[in-house]
Amino acid sequence: MQQQRGILSPMEGTVDLSDAVKVVDLRVDYGDLTAVEGLSLTIPAGEIFGLVGPNGAGKTSTFKVLATLMEPTYGEVFLCGLDIAEKRSQARRLLGYMPDLAPMPSDLKVWEFLDLFGHCYGLPLTLRQERIDHALNHVVLMDRRNDYCKDLSRGMKQRLALAKALLHRPRLMLLDEPASGMDPVSRSALRRTLQELAKEGSTIIVSSHILTELSAMCTSVGIMSKGQLIASGPIQEVVGQFSAHKTLNVYLLSGLEHAEALLRSHAEVSDLQVQEYDAMLRCQFSGTAESQAALLSKLVGQGCQVRSFSEKAMDIEDILLGLDDSHTGESKPHG
Repeated sequence: MQQQRGILSPMEGTVDLSDAVKVVDLRVDYGDLTAVEGLSLTIPAGEIFGLVGPNGAGKTSTFKVLATLMEPTYGEVFLCGLDIAEKRSQARRLLGYMPDLAPMPSDLKVWEFLDLFGHCYGLPLTLRQERIDHALNHVVLMDRRNDYCKDLSRGMKQRLALAKALLHRPRLMLLDEPASGMDPVSRSALRRTLQELAKEGSTIIVSSHILTELSAMCTSVGIMSKGQLIASGPIQEVVGQFSAHKTLNVYLLSGLEHAEALLRSHAEVSDLQVQEYDAMLRCQFSGTAESQAALLSKLVGQGCQVRSFSEKAMDIEDILLGLDDSHTGESKPHG
């Protein structure tokens, strides 16, 4: 990708680029409801950080605080070394924020929408034109620059919102559900765009329910549940904190009930799930490879016609499914 020239920030040399985000003991209350409680987090510069968790976990409230759109009940937040409580306006100049379902004007063309925000960012006309073209190329919308915003699909509107967030070359980008409404091709383009931005020096924090996309693009991840950050770090390290168990998927041609009984009686099997419609058993298995082979031999020896017997290591999706199952407290609609 061709390197585009930029303009120096008035704060060049005064911001700390070692840590893009530092959050200390963050709490967000809505009356009697606590959406975020005791969150502490450090994200180094240049990371693509995925913030995940069940609905009501506190992700959106955390994003709003980081975007300086909401004051926390208490806690400290530093963006590139700037305390947002004391230097809010300076911190905002470092930010690119893309909310979920960002509003779009109905009476502006794509380029006019970006030109408006480029003007708000203080970009001079000639640089504004260059940045608009660069942003549209980044999100693969150059051929729609003269279309009215109202005529774009939902996925295209998401990509346009991302282009708007790119115009002023932010050091930190906050993307809340950026792939919402995008088709697989658009999500792939989004992933490439974010990876290119990270290589250029941006730090990106992404909240998304599309976990396969997060796993493919993120360098690290944080998992929230019931307002608390329960784990953070490189994806494989986070997965390893939750379980050394593997998931076994057993598909059968016949003998489903007998196979279920055998698995339930096995000491190394837990969390057994039965899907009768496709004759499949799924369970957590804590044994060795040898004991796994012995289990398969036992199933076959007892007359169960095993069509497929496969192992799957735990991933972020498995962790979140477990959190959803245990998420039985009061919901947190503001989180």
